[in-house]
Amino acid sequence: MLPFFLLVNVVFGQAEKPHFFKPSDTLNIPRRNLVVISEASLATVSLIGLNQLWYANYDKSKFHTINDNNEWLQMDKVGHVFTAYQIGSAGANLLKWSGVSKKDQLLYGATLGFSFLTAVEVLDGFSKEWGFSWGDVFANATGTGLYIGQALLWKEQRISLKYSFHQTAYASQNPSTLGANFSEQILKDYNGQTYWLSFNLHAFFKRSNLPKWLNIAVGYGAEGMLGNLKDIDNQLLTNKKPMRQFYLSFDVNLKNIKTKSPVLSSIFSVLNAIKIPFPALEFNKKGSVFHPFYY
Repeated sequence: MLPFFLLVNVVFGQAEKPHFFKPSDTLNIPRRNLVVISEASLATVSLIGLNQLWYANYDKSKFHTINDNNEWLQMDKVGHVFTAYQIGSAGANLLKWSGVSKKDQLLYGATLGFSFLTAVEVLDGFSKEWGFSWGDVFANATGTGLYIGQALLWKEQRISLKYSFHQTAYASQNPSTLGANFSEQILKDYNGQTYWLSFNLHAFFKRSNLPKWLNIAVGYGAEGMLGNLKDIDNQLLTNKKPMRQFYLSFDVNLKNIKTKSPVLSSIFSVLNAIKIPFPALEFNKKGSVFHPFYY
């Protein structure tokens, strides 16, 4: 969704005035209409596409719920938090760009992720393969709440949710579940995913001389998982028991890098969802590990 919005800006920005990327100080109705139509169209096409191309391959069922809170060492739940936060951030920023009031940015923009992901959850509820998960809904609400809460408390995002990924050997052992290629593994292989809470130091210590772009990040990941298997089955297949991992690293807040280019500023805003690779210290049940370059 984020790349789509950036593409819309680029295409229309080339045809309009140079400051197309600069947020409007007052309500700009053409911009607002463009945002609303684009979001509604993309959401509708995405849901129809999921229903026809993905869920159609699995048997339907009556609407039902499941409790999957113990699966994947909660990596999937953290992924829901991240996705809801990032889509909500994009929705709020697009309405800000349109000159919409701050109240409506949060009411209609920041809740975009929660609304879309809840609709996907309903589709899960009618699929025999999955089910409506209250755990997922709670995770979606947490991501949305993290954005709205900071906007209300500090009027800025001092803590950002970010993502990083590296390929693992586990995917080749179960490609149908963890992904057969790089693009699939980015979404499916929880062993290579890390989710970060990235704290902007200058925002918390405004009187300091710390660079405005400098962040410190706390990450969460896991490894040793081939699928939704019992620990003993998983351990027999991988020779490892699933293990949680916690990380401490530095990061860069790309939004706080000064630039006179509204276009570059928009690109930085999109890329800020990705954790910049840095040295990292990992903590797990076996001890600690230093990674000279972690991503």
